Amino acid sequence: MQDLFNYILRIKVKIALHFYFSKILVTGKEHIPKGKAVLVVSNHQNALIDPILIATHTKLNPYFLTRASVFKKSFVAKMLDFIRMIPIYRVRDGINNMEKNKDTFDKSTQVLLNKGSMVIFGEGSHSIHRNLRPLRKGFARIAYQALEKDSDLDLVILPVGINYSNHQKSGSKVHIFFGPTIDPKNHYPNFESLIKTTQQSLKPLVSHIPEENYQEKLERLIQNRIDLTAPKSVATFLNNTENQKTQKTISPPYFTNKVMKVFLFPVYWIWLIFVPKIKDPAFTATFKFVIGLVTVPLWYIFLLIGSQIPGLASWSISFAFLGFVFLLANRSGQA
Repeated sequence: MQDLFNYILRIKVKIALHFYFSKILVTGKEHIPKGKAVLVVSNHQNALIDPILIATHTKLNPYFLTRASVFKKSFVAKMLDFIRMIPIYRVRDGINNMEKNKDTFDKSTQVLLNKGSMVIFGEGSHSIHRNLRPLRKGFARIAYQALEKDSDLDLVILPVGINYSNHQKSGSKVHIFFGPTIDPKNHYPNFESLIKTTQQSLKPLVSHIPEENYQEKLERLIQNRIDLTAPKSVATFLNNTENQKTQKTISPPYFTNKVMKVFLFPVYWIWLIFVPKIKDPAFTATFKFVIGLVTVPLWYIFLLIGSQIPGLASWSISFAFLGFVFLLANRSGQA
């Protein structure tokens, strides 16, 4: 039942993602292994959007290590557990809670021993800044713990880089890069060696803008129309500062976005209710996507019911049609 539910959920979410983003590009899919235990190590810039992109664009059916703070309510905890999420505790969650990570690592290890897959965001936190931060020790600990229990385990680390043209706006572009796998046995039991190798493997998969003068460099990239989802293009531009020319930034066509809000006004109103509650900008896209995922189908069900009521039929059909048209127009106009 759980596998069937997650399969159906992945299909629905994947369809919704392709409405939310103008383009979802995937490079290096040939590196995704089959029949092996897989520990996916990815960068982390966009909260919940990152794991669902990985889940819907691979056939790994992975489990995810997720920050423990979202498991506080029992109902939410049960729901997250059902969709393969495992809590990981940090110091900010309380020193006493850190002991619970033993159970987390045991569960993660068991997933790998069963030839399953785990996704861990190696930086240990998220940030909308486009760069790769130093990796933490957690993923190496899970890999080595699994190898300690089964030295013959066919385990690989799969590096994944996720790059966004805009973290917060719908209709933007995302590019997922899968790199060549890493065999942790070649580094066991040296933690630093495995972490360094994984960091080096991830680096070319992530658009990297150094923290020093970050905003200035980002603005120059945007002004010169450099594809922020292309790590090589970003690196080439930043390494050749003498060739950089300031160009006038072209504002995206927001007309379709405004009109779309008219025909999907209940969805937009719900979004406005949640906006003040978003304290971390990395969660903007998550809230926007989840609200759309839940409320857009409900709005269309309401319009379908209205189309059967005399006097409301033409109104409902018109709103449904035009809402869909401008949803597609917004999708292609914001990238």
